[in-house]
Amino acid sequence: MMDNPGRQSGFSILALIGLYVGVSSTVFGLLSVSSGYSYEPLSDPISDDAAGVATTAARASNSGDPTELRELDATRRKLAVAADRRIPSGRYIVIDRGNNRLYLRQGEEVELDAVVSTGSGTILREIGGQGRTWVFDTPPGRHKVRGLRTGPVWTKPDWAFLEDGLPLPASIEERFERGVLGEYALDLGDSYLIHGTLYENLLGRSITHGCIRVGRDDLRVLVEATGLGTPVYIY
Repeated sequence: MMDNPGRQSGFSILALIGLYVGVSSTVFGLLSVSSGYSYEPLSDPISDDAAGVATTAARASNSGDPTELRELDATRRKLAVAADRRIPSGRYIVIDRGNNRLYLRQGEEVELDAVVSTGSGTILREIGGQGRTWVFDTPPGRHKVRGLRTGPVWTKPDWAFLEDGLPLPASIEERFERGVLGEYALDLGDSYLIHGTLYENLLGRSITHGCIRVGRDDLRVLVEATGLGTPVYIY
């Protein structure tokens, strides 16, 4: 459940690349979400180096050449240093849409591993009227917590009425719905939220209109541990 103005179809889906280096470092090659409704990938030399590691490792494994093995070891060390520099210094949130998991991390330590629900990826098209189209995805990329709402009230957008086959309301008061977003909502911008849910039995499924739904207890931990500006990485 979320207050999404509707992300128009035609955008490019971005990936966030997770790199595993040696025996220690995990780093995210992050993609930036621009304002509005379009996404643009950033160049990422670390991901290029990672591809080089994979190629060199395959070649060295097949040949057993000592020179290539030394080259592989040196490249791994270089990548490990670069990867460590990418890890945020404080707490940050990582959301894995494919597995519907949310991780609260500090450095390499995982402080919270929560089952969540993310966007369904379904499309709603308006028949008649303005002929609008909404794609209910959770946007990948780099975000941050822009605000915290306590006892959030959902202001139902047009698509919520169209989806239920109802006419658009005449007054703004008819759009207000209380209690459906849980106790708190972390605002990511563009009307995307990390919020609670009345349907915890459905967590783990990709069923939302774009927001990230979190169980009550996990949401309380998240709110207590984070604040304005906390980085949020979605992939």
